[in-house]
Amino acid sequence: MVPGRLPFALGPSPIHGRGAFALAAIPAGTRLIEYAGRRLTPAQADALYPDADAEAPHTFLFAIDDDIVVDAGVDGNEARWLNHSCDPTCDVVIEDRRLWIETVRDIAAGEELTYDYQMTLETRHTPAAKRRFPCRCGAATCRGTMLAKKR
Repeated sequence: MVPGRLPFALGPSPIHGRGAFALAAIPAGTRLIEYAGRRLTPAQADALYPDADAEAPHTFLFAIDDDIVVDAGVDGNEARWLNHSCDPTCDVVIEDRRLWIETVRDIAAGEELTYDYQMTLETRHTPAAKRRFPCRCGAATCRGTMLAKKR
């Protein structure tokens, strides 16, 4: 990898809209990029994006903890284009209240970089809620939704 240059490029994704694709082989355990953007409180995020009735909600929000939500739709970077997969190539690491995207296995050149969004709702994950957040990753282990399994 070239220092200062991202090891991936953006392009059309078979999963959803735009995606990020490896420019060359990337080894497991590589820190790719910070998930950057405006930092909000959960209350601010809820006020800005009241999607309770939205048919197809689409935001770039990522909760770090109970106090901080990153809104990559404002001052965000290329990390916001990584799509969800139930069989992800990457994971998100929270370190010092910052979000980092890291590979979880070796990645081949041209392969799409993804992570499991593991979205959760305050309410029960009903079949209707699961349909509201569909997954199109195509993995053999696809659970059909971007929502995490509730325990």
